Amino acid sequence: MASLTSMKNIGKNIAKKLSTVGINTSEELIEIGSKRAFKRMKEVYPKICSVYIYTLEGAITDTDYNKLPENTKKELKAYSDSLKFELHQNI
Repeated sequence: MASLTSMKNIGKNIAKKLSTVGINTSEELIEIGSKRAFKRMKEVYPKICSVYIYTLEGAITDTDYNKLPENTKKELKAYSDSLKFELHQNI
């Protein structure tokens, strides 16, 4: 099992947040996927921004988060924006 910090874009801060939501290894993050992982994080840390979902996707695809394809960033941003509405409705 590889540590989260062995993945591109994942530092101690993000690894700690992921661990808080039950994601402790790179294998778990890959299996869960960036969207589900981000949703878990957003539920616990509501102020995190969409850069986190880019970071997670970049880690999974071994890509610097700022070099993700534009269409991927648009899709992830739309998902992040939809969570703001969804999570706000659950309050």
